[in-house]
Amino acid sequence: MSIQDTELSARQARFAWGPFLRNNGGIVALVVILVFNILVTPNFLQMQTLFVNISQVATIAIVAMGMTLVIATGGIDLSVGAIMALAGALAPLIFLSEFGQAYPALGIAAAIVLPLFAALACGLFNGVMVATLKVQPIIATLILFISGRGIAQVLTNGNLQTFSNPSFSYLGTGKILGLPFQGWLALAIAGVLSWVMTRTTFGRYVLAIGGNERAAELSGGPVKRVKIGVYMICGVLSGLAGLIVVAINSASDAARNGNLMELDAIAAAVVGGALLQGGRAPIFGAILGAVIIQLVKYTLLANGVEDEVALIAKAVIILAAVYLQQARKE
Repeated sequence: MSIQDTELSARQARFAWGPFLRNNGGIVALVVILVFNILVTPNFLQMQTLFVNISQVATIAIVAMGMTLVIATGGIDLSVGAIMALAGALAPLIFLSEFGQAYPALGIAAAIVLPLFAALACGLFNGVMVATLKVQPIIATLILFISGRGIAQVLTNGNLQTFSNPSFSYLGTGKILGLPFQGWLALAIAGVLSWVMTRTTFGRYVLAIGGNERAAELSGGPVKRVKIGVYMICGVLSGLAGLIVVAINSASDAARNGNLMELDAIAAAVVGGALLQGGRAPIFGAILGAVIIQLVKYTLLANGVEDEVALIAKAVIILAAVYLQQARKE
């Protein structure tokens, strides 16, 4: 074979691999991380490691799915971590109150439902600010990003709330078929949201708004209601994630619950295929992105790398994902 033929074959191979990597970058990254951990990371294949990673990735995935819907409309939500803190602070206050002690079953129910309503109200606030008052999403959600965690700390007087409540802790420590309950819950939410996005008018309007909001509005679409709806969904899912974190730890720390979750959720959504300019909402892609983000953190920590380096790694992942998006567009 001549030198020219060899160069031509190499060039053709690059052209063949380019589109594959652009369209399947998340799967390739996951395979690379898994192979690396199997070969290098101690005890990676043990069941305990699987349980730890499922427990950690479930909360990221749940928030990332809500973030994916918001991004699909061309928005962003910086308040998800603060909403987690607020919901997580409310739950122990409710089931540890006199009412919760007197009526344990009602107390647990209220400790789940009321914080989710509070999270829903936060999402409604964000949605109204963005859709009705036309405030830029990054500014509108920055309000709760700053104040939401402050409200949670005021409610708890800045104290760590510890408790022992097996019924509530099931959210974070329960198992179904030997696997963590929150993992199954994340998959169930993904199934519902995927159906909503592919089979309902609401889902079509979400994508239409992200693709061309003006055109969606001129066609008579309920643009304001849909945009408010996605922020409310994101708020509820963030509140649920906050409850799960509190249930896992049997403690509520308003200063730390959901800290930097905004970064994880945005990274997972983008790595999973969500376009920052809107118009695309890959729900199961958000789960894939969450798995990658979690495994990167686990890989670094398990191999003795400082936690601060994980922040740099996440930034590199987001940069790579955005680059692949731009390459796909071109």
